[in-house]
Amino acid sequence: MTRLSNATLGALPAAVKKPIYNRADVKIGIVHLGIGAFHRAHQAVYTDDVLASCDHRWGILGASLLSPETRDALSPQDGLYTIAVRSAAGTEHRVIGSVTALLVAPENPEALIAAMADPQVKIVSLTVTEKGYCIDPATGCLDEQHPDIRHDGANPDQPKSAPGYLLAALYRRRALGVRPFTVMSCDNLPSNGEKLHTILVKLAGLRSDDFARFVETEVACPSTMIDRIVPQTIDEDRAIAKAALHLEDAWPIATEPFTQWVIEDRFPEGRPAWEKFGAELVADVAPYEAMKLKLLNASHTSLAFLGSLAGYRTVANAMNDPVIGEFITRFMTEDVTPVLSIPLGADVKAYATSLVERFRNPALKHRLEQIASDSSQKIPQRLLGTARDRLAKGLPLGRLAFSIAGFALYAKGLDEHGQPLFLKDPMAEMLHTSLIAAGDDAKAIVRVLVSHAAIFGPLGQEPQFVDPIILALSTLQIHGVKGALGSLN
Repeated sequence: MTRLSNATLGALPAAVKKPIYNRADVKIGIVHLGIGAFHRAHQAVYTDDVLASCDHRWGILGASLLSPETRDALSPQDGLYTIAVRSAAGTEHRVIGSVTALLVAPENPEALIAAMADPQVKIVSLTVTEKGYCIDPATGCLDEQHPDIRHDGANPDQPKSAPGYLLAALYRRRALGVRPFTVMSCDNLPSNGEKLHTILVKLAGLRSDDFARFVETEVACPSTMIDRIVPQTIDEDRAIAKAALHLEDAWPIATEPFTQWVIEDRFPEGRPAWEKFGAELVADVAPYEAMKLKLLNASHTSLAFLGSLAGYRTVANAMNDPVIGEFITRFMTEDVTPVLSIPLGADVKAYATSLVERFRNPALKHRLEQIASDSSQKIPQRLLGTARDRLAKGLPLGRLAFSIAGFALYAKGLDEHGQPLFLKDPMAEMLHTSLIAAGDDAKAIVRVLVSHAAIFGPLGQEPQFVDPIILALSTLQIHGVKGALGSLN
């Protein structure tokens, strides 16, 4: 069948929304590192709306830092792809045109550095996941012993890491007399802009003190909060897109109707008018970020562990189990909300209710395995902050103990029916080996888990943190997930 491309846009059925602007007029104003599904379902959609408003300065060059998979799928399609917005009411299909060029960094590092150094590029954004920042998850600081950071410190013009690429391009722009681009993190890190800025200054100092001062004073890194559920694309998604478009799309994306983007309004070199299309430009992102990380992301992570252990494989299936659904609902309202910093005017109860509805969306097949990936990098942001807040207020660990105990059992590699579980994580082998060696004793398992200081830091030495997890894990072993969680509801 014929492929989706610029040449075939005119053949799309009337029901499929498509770009209404001339893509040949679009200039690249944004380079995005980590051109995965989330960016293409979120920021690229907002930017597509901006381009449709006749501001053609903001086309996106998408760069993959690891795999050529996205480039290989989308380049024959001129960067076009389908987004399928699914709900219980049905599916709407739209072709997005804002990604106008694609690169694979390891194939040609110089091409990516040159693209970012182009004066017409005003923003470089990132969705490289927590591990892409090369930080120590327990401290949130740059991991100077990370292999990519050690390489980039010694070879700053031939980088491997996302921070290394950013600095190589900023260094070149400075040498050319070009103002620095704004660096915008769109990853689930608390204070993501501030954290990225600190990382860049530290890494720049390995090149020179003068360059570090330049990055510290001249490079803007606004913080953001992003929210949309985007499952991994499966063959069924491709078949559905093919039927709707009457064209082949190698990498369509399925997502939910809900989308939110909160952005710190700090762009010295200008930005698209994203606020005209639903983005919220604010002075302080932190309260929004905390609400999302500690409600949505923490609940997702808890679901990934406990739902998988119970034998479920998708968010909707796990959330529609009455016992697990009630646990997650009360986790949000009774364990997280009492220690949450809430944005002025925000209705946290309504937000939690909306999350429950979104998690139960039967049209999205969001795999729990996908959410569980890189858990060693996610848990410090999603769960441990709330744990510290509760303990600081003299509150018990509560349901957080079951979430963390669930992680220990998940990392051991089997659900409660004896079926294998797969953890894709930088620490997966280390965790699995150490937890298997701990045997079946709950105390031994938890002691081994919290001894991984890269995840738990000093918390792993605090009895008021460790003891409830031991009890929770023992309860899960004896009664199973639904029996254990049902006793809490």
